[in-house]
Amino acid sequence: MDKIFTTTLQRCDKIIERKIRYDSVIVEHDCLLLKSQNQNVVLFHKVMDSFTMVAGPTKLTIPIGSYTIAYYWNDRPYNLYIWRDNEGNYLGSYFNIVKNTYMADKLLSFEDLIIDIMVLPDGSHFILDEEELPVPLEQFESGSVKQALNSLLDSIDILLSQIIEESGKLYKHNDLLPWLNNK
Repeated sequence: MDKIFTTTLQRCDKIIERKIRYDSVIVEHDCLLLKSQNQNVVLFHKVMDSFTMVAGPTKLTIPIGSYTIAYYWNDRPYNLYIWRDNEGNYLGSYFNIVKNTYMADKLLSFEDLIIDIMVLPDGSHFILDEEELPVPLEQFESGSVKQALNSLLDSIDILLSQIIEESGKLYKHNDLLPWLNNK
C-alpha cells in the first residue's frame, strides 16, 4: 500500500475528498491539493456553509469563508482538519478516526469510523459521537477504534501542536488568499 499516495498531481490541482460514513452514505467536498508525498496528503478546502459542532455545553462554530487544511495518512487510523478563519486565525481542529484512506487520480477517500475528537483553540478536546456507535466502543470494529482513540489521546497535545506549527509555516494565510477569494 505504500504507493497509494504516489501521484503525478501538482499543487493546486482539484481533488475530491470522499468520506464514506459508517452507514454507507457518501459525502464529498471539492478541495485543492497542497501536498502529496509518501504516506501523507494535505488538502485545502474553503468552507462554503457555516457549521457548529457541540460537545455538551461546548460549541465550536466554523463560519462561511473559513478554510480547512486537511491532513490524511494511509498509515495512521485518523485524519486531521485544522480550521482557520478568513483572516488566518486558528479556530480549532478535528480528528476523524478512519480506515482505508487512499488517493487515486483526483480522489481522496476514507471510511469514517464515527468517533471524532474536537479540539478548541485552548487545547481542550472532546470525544464526539460515541452515542452513535452500534455497539459499545470496546467492541466496535473489534476494539480497533478504541485502540486508535486511546493512542491518539496519548499523543494529541504534542502531535497537534507540531502539525499546527507546520501548517502555519508551510501553508501561509496570505498564499491561500487567492483560493479563499475564488467563487
